[in-house]
Parts: sequence; structure tokens; C-alpha cells
Amino acid sequence: MSATQKFSIASIPADGVGKEVVAAGRRVLDALAENSSGKFAFDWTEFPWGSEYYAKTGQMMDPKGLDALKDFDAIYFGAVGWENVPDHISLWGLRLNITQNFDQWANIRPVKFLPGVQSPLRKADNTELDWVVVRENSEGEYAGLGGRNLSGRGPGNEVALQTALFTDKGCERIMRFAFDLARTRTVKKVSSVTKSNAQQYGMVLWDEVFNRVAKDYPDVQTESVLVDAMSAKFILKPEDLSVVVASNLNADILSDLGSALAGSLGLAASANLNPERRFPSMFEPVHGSAPDIAGQGISNPIGAIASAALMLDHFGLHEEARRVEAAIETATGSGHLTRDVGGDATTEDVTEAIIKALTLAPAAV
Repeated sequence: MSATQKFSIASIPADGVGKEVVAAGRRVLDALAENSSGKFAFDWTEFPWGSEYYAKTGQMMDPKGLDALKDFDAIYFGAVGWENVPDHISLWGLRLNITQNFDQWANIRPVKFLPGVQSPLRKADNTELDWVVVRENSEGEYAGLGGRNLSGRGPGNEVALQTALFTDKGCERIMRFAFDLARTRTVKKVSSVTKSNAQQYGMVLWDEVFNRVAKDYPDVQTESVLVDAMSAKFILKPEDLSVVVASNLNADILSDLGSALAGSLGLAASANLNPERRFPSMFEPVHGSAPDIAGQGISNPIGAIASAALMLDHFGLHEEARRVEAAIETATGSGHLTRDVGGDATTEDVTEAIIKALTLAPAAV
């Protein structure tokens, strides 16, 4: 019998519903491991960082937190943000602190249309839709460059500068990642999102690098679409999409649009990847901390559980990742839906339905 493969995972539930959905995802992964006949196991370490930690310490995470995280196989993250901390402090103090310092430069956000979930997009009723947004996750509009100055001149005279950073290296590596991903899909196509008609420096560089990289992938279809036109395409011609690659801000917005079209932000999964594996990658649902429903047990755990499936893929457990995804579809298809997608199921109900579907489904031999 082969030895059990053990994966060490840092769990950071953080704020609001993040605590509920991370707990749900952990239960699903542990159920999967328990039924693996000893093939693999997960070793969890939970960190208490977030807005409650900030209230006690004045910091979103331990100053030595990155050192504590760097040797884990992966990070499983919930959501960040609460009324006691300004959003830019909570985000930069925890989530972006991790993604930036661990060079998690590739962010993937699949857009999944699940059975039983009604999409506001009428085309989804009779058209097979499935695409993934690839987000440049290390620079662009979220590089954190800029500042606020001249406040000494008095009210109304302060100046704020927010500088977007586009590097040849940063553009090329995310585009090659997108092309490599496209080669694994049924429809081999990459759509680049740009705004080079108005942003004549950074986005022109983005376009030039895309055209250069595309020459190395003659088997992959390409197109370059302005971001405003792409937002319309998400609604009017989504069947024409396979892999959409965009800058940090553009991909952030478009991926949320895609998830809303699929039915809810509560369904949306993501992976923040350091493809070279110099640092651990981080997996998290796209939704926020949702203070209005936190603690009520009605949050949608699917985004977090689907993010756990992306983590399984990162570990090389591809068959197990497909089983989790199939279990999600079984649960939604049988009517286990939280209120954000038109149902009345609790977080516990949906989690139990997914675990039941997962344990009843035969594992690959």
C-alpha cells in the first residue's frame, strides 16, 4: 500500500461569512479524504487574522504572518472586511498582503452555470456556457503605486495619484498562462481585454505583448476586445468565450459580472496562483464578507467549495476535483439552494447535500 499523501493547508476564515464557508469547505475536503482509502489527507492550521484581530492588535495579520504561511502547501481563505476597519486597510493588510508578497500573479475565476440555478441570462436556458476569466494578479491597477499630496494647501486642494503598472514581464507571463490554459479546453481561444484606445501607454503595451505571445500559439484562436465591448459580450454573446485574459481591475469587474450572470456571486470560485510554486497559492470564494447575513447560517458555501476543487487541481488530485464539482451539480440540481439563488436551504443543508453526493459517488480506481 502506498503512503498517504499529506497536504498542509493554512486556513484563514477572516471575516463575516468567510468563517462559515471555510468551515463548509473544510468539511467537504475532509469527507473526501476520509473516503480516499488512505490515498491523501489534509493537515489544517487555522489563523485568527482579520478584522477582529485588527480590533485587538491594530493589524490585520501578525507581522510575522508571511513567514508563518510560506511553508504551507496552500492557503484556504474566506473573506475580508468589516465595519470597524476601512476597506482599503483590511484588503491591503491581509488579502493583498499575501497575494503581492507571495507573487500569486495568476488569478483564475471560472464562470460556471449550475443545474437548478436560474440565470438572469436568457441565453443560458438553451446554450452551453462555460468560460474562465484569467486575471493578472500582481500589478496593473492594483499595484499600489501613487499617493496623496498637497493637503497643506487647504480644503479642496489635495491631489491623489493612483498609478497603474504594466510590465512586459507581467503581461507576458499572464498571457502565456492564459494560452496554456486554452490549450487544455475544448474551445481553444483566448480573448484579451484592453482599453488601449484611451489608455495609450500601459494598455498599448498589453496589446503589443498579446500579439507577440499569440504567435507562439498558432493552434489557439485570439481576439482583442475593448473592456466596455467585452462587458456587453458577456451578456450578448457569452457562447463565444472560452478563456478571457485581462488586467487586474478589468478582470476583477468582469469576473463578478460573469458570476452574477451564472446566478450569484456566492457561486464564484477563484485561485490565486504562484505557478512556479516558490510560495503557496491561495484559494478563496469571490464573494465578500456579507455583514448583512453573517452568523445566520444562510450563506452560500458553493463558491468556497468550488475553490477547494481548484485547490485539489493544484495538488494534482484532478479526479477528486471533478468529483467535488460533480457533487456540487448534484446538490444544486436536486434543489439544495440557498436564498441568494432562489432557495431556502441553509449553509448546512447545502454542505450536507454536497458531502452526501460526494460520498455516494464511486471513486476512480
